[in-house]
Amino acid sequence: MTLHRQGEVLSVSDESSELRIEQASLRDNGDYHCSGFKNGCCSYFSNTINIKVRELFPRPVLTASLSPSVSGKSVTLTCKTQLPPLRSDVKLWFRFFKDGHVLQSGLESFLKISTLTTRSRNSPYYWCEAQRGSSGVCKQSQKSQLRVQIPVSRPVLTLSPHGASVPEGYTVTLTCKAESGSFPILYQFLREEVVIQKMEPTQSMKSVMSLRAEHSGNYYCTADNGLGAQRSLPVYLTVTVPVSRPVLTLSPHGASVPEGYTVTLTCKAERGSPRILYKFYHENISLGSRSVLSAGGVSLRVTVTVQDSGNYFCTADNGFGPQRSEAKSLSVKVPVSRPILTIRRPRSQAVEGDVVELYCGAWKGSPPILYRFYHEDNALGSSWVYNRGGASFKLPLSAEHSGKYACEADNGLGAWRSETVSLDVKVPASRPVLTVRTPRAQAVEGDVVELRCEAQRGSPPILYRFYHEDNALGSSRVHNRGGASFKLPLSAEHSGKYACEADNGLGARRSETVSLNVTVPASRPVLTVRTPRAQAVEGDVVELRCEAQRGSPPILYRFYHEDNALGSSRVHNREGASFKLPLSAEHSGKYACEADNGLGARRSETVSLNVTVPASRPVLTVRTPRAQAVEGDVVELRCEAQRGSPPILYQFYREDVPLRSSSAPSGGGTSFYLSLTTEHSGNYSCEASNGLGAQRSEVVSLSVIVPASHPTLTLRAPGAQAKVGDMVELHCEAQRGSPPILYRFYHEDVPLGNSSAPSGGGASLNLSLTAEHSGNYSCEADNGLGARRSEAVPLSMSGLTGSRSGPIATGVTGGLFSTLGFGVVALLLYCRLPRKAGGRPTSDPSRSPSDSDVREPIYHNAPVWLELQPVYSNVNPKGGEVVCSEVQRIPQGSRPAANPDSVLGLLRTHLPSHGQAASHRPSDPPGSSVIYSQVKVA
Repeated sequence: MTLHRQGEVLSVSDESSELRIEQASLRDNGDYHCSGFKNGCCSYFSNTINIKVRELFPRPVLTASLSPSVSGKSVTLTCKTQLPPLRSDVKLWFRFFKDGHVLQSGLESFLKISTLTTRSRNSPYYWCEAQRGSSGVCKQSQKSQLRVQIPVSRPVLTLSPHGASVPEGYTVTLTCKAESGSFPILYQFLREEVVIQKMEPTQSMKSVMSLRAEHSGNYYCTADNGLGAQRSLPVYLTVTVPVSRPVLTLSPHGASVPEGYTVTLTCKAERGSPRILYKFYHENISLGSRSVLSAGGVSLRVTVTVQDSGNYFCTADNGFGPQRSEAKSLSVKVPVSRPILTIRRPRSQAVEGDVVELYCGAWKGSPPILYRFYHEDNALGSSWVYNRGGASFKLPLSAEHSGKYACEADNGLGAWRSETVSLDVKVPASRPVLTVRTPRAQAVEGDVVELRCEAQRGSPPILYRFYHEDNALGSSRVHNRGGASFKLPLSAEHSGKYACEADNGLGARRSETVSLNVTVPASRPVLTVRTPRAQAVEGDVVELRCEAQRGSPPILYRFYHEDNALGSSRVHNREGASFKLPLSAEHSGKYACEADNGLGARRSETVSLNVTVPASRPVLTVRTPRAQAVEGDVVELRCEAQRGSPPILYQFYREDVPLRSSSAPSGGGTSFYLSLTTEHSGNYSCEASNGLGAQRSEVVSLSVIVPASHPTLTLRAPGAQAKVGDMVELHCEAQRGSPPILYRFYHEDVPLGNSSAPSGGGASLNLSLTAEHSGNYSCEADNGLGARRSEAVPLSMSGLTGSRSGPIATGVTGGLFSTLGFGVVALLLYCRLPRKAGGRPTSDPSRSPSDSDVREPIYHNAPVWLELQPVYSNVNPKGGEVVCSEVQRIPQGSRPAANPDSVLGLLRTHLPSHGQAASHRPSDPPGSSVIYSQVKVA
């Protein structure tokens, strides 16, 4: 016997065994089963059971109420776990450990540590245990370190070498140290609140730096271990810098200054620690000194005279030895006085083309002196004078030189300008320019144009005169440099050449001529439509003529049909324009034209044009209710011309014989309905006409099919009485019906055979008689429009048992003589009068079999009896009478005898007989004669 858990063997025994789990735990979870061998040959397995052990409580978790804790404060450790609700009565025993030592044991799940002051870098490990009772399930939490952080103390900043002042270029070491605080500690060094270096916790607490002048200032350091940063007291460091070579500047700038000016001498060393002593010198003679405690130089103000000209320098000293500036040269000059300008000209009045001399002189001023000459503040030229004389400038005059002149004298100590002197240069009037200003690009009749005459040069006043084709229009005197204008309302006569004159007393000058073309706007045009006939017909070419009575050429004529452009034509004379248009049906509508010569298009009144379209060749359509036209159907003859102006008159024809006409007032087609008879077969056509010529359609053939009428079955035997072995001919024939006709023969409704009549007429079937052939015979006629059945014809044969002749004959004869009145009525019903003269007979084969009163042949086994053939009614062409016929077949060698039993024999007794004749038909039996009797009833 073997015990298994999750497929692993737990125990093996020779007998049945049991497994006891003393203290179940989670590792005992799984599927258990056992197996063994039966009779040493066959193995067997037990069922599987699943064991699932549930935890009494989960593994405890050790937590601290303060994390991280603060030195000097108490920390509470809690051992947390959870019992299931059903086992809340179980008591748990808790133990707290520190680095393997028991701190507390009991039912309390928390431990309070009162004082933690250690600064050790290696914090101890804490954990807890939870146990059921004293020997039950025991579970231990994970081990955790409890770190105690100590805030950093205020650091101390020290400098090495010691001292408040260190020369530039020296190396100084800054050390920052906090006496207490938990590691790690972050140190930072600052100068004037700016961090200059940040030390990583693993680095030293020192910063080494090479000093420069800008390193002077207050230094600090901070220490931070995450519990608040601490800042040291400030340490001030002064970096001492030797004074650099000073720079001497003179203000105002420049090597020369006017006498009496105050000159500011500034001495400044760019680098150097205060205090700096500055001294000023003129030609090595001390002018004074000044000491400063801050950066920046010192200044000395001196009011100069001519004797102060010479070289100046300064020195700077801050205890490392004096430094001397470069020398600056200063020249003291006498400013020039205000100059006087004189204009020397060759005549009393300056005229364009003369050369004048401008002379400028200052009576006081240190040379050299620069003289500049100006016209209306525009520089003309300049000249340097190195002595005490003045300067001259020669100027060829032009019209632009009129105006105010001045000069300047400048020896570097300030420029002085003379008073202005006016000069008026007289200029002859130049050739004027005439401009014609129109309110639009083109001068149009009715516009007011402005004639503008202006001479580009010439001294005012100027007299302007205006001319049209040398005819004076007007004049105007202008006292400024602008031109003169003349306004002229235009008419068509104002086209031509224009000119103007300008005269300022030095000779009149005439402008070039300017041509002016006055354009007349096109008047409203008139549109004329010229057609080749009184009525416009499709295919005609019409001429659209558009003409404006007034308007300056060229004129652009545009032609429109219902506002759609047709074409245009530009005419360069005063005639109109034409447009030829081949007409189609779409050209009916309103037409207009426009005349445009660039001064606005004018449109004519609309002209209507109606284009008549001849009727096209019509299409004749025959619409039948079925695929084939049948007698009695109502067919629709539809005639329609696809094109053509209404109204259209349609005419229908059969075999070129007019049938009917119909009008379509709004166009389209028209229809004609016809109830078909056999006479309606033939060729049909139609015509369409709208007054512009009739159009005939193509011919459409119509064939009317007549349904087969009820056929008549005739039995033709070789003798007077049919007997077994005879060859009997069954002949079936329908009097009406369109071929081909299929005939079917029946004996007691059993098919015997069929025969077709492709060209119409009847069909026959030959039958060799047997005893079984007695009975009723019928036939059917079918031409595809429905089969029609004949009346049944009985056939009896001689030699058969029993005889029907005696009783039948006696009954017929007695009945006829005793009821003569009924015989007459029977004849009338038998022969049937026509409905009216010339009408269809009552025995129309198209009617049902019951409509034909046919006498069945009666066969007897006695040879002396006569055979009565079927009697037919015939229509007398003259009308009003009925002819009844009887046929008697007489055996050869016998004499014809009156048969009192026959209907005609009875009638002959009371009615006049109109004829009797003997003849032999090919279908009659050989050796017999046939008597045909007729009785006419008027």
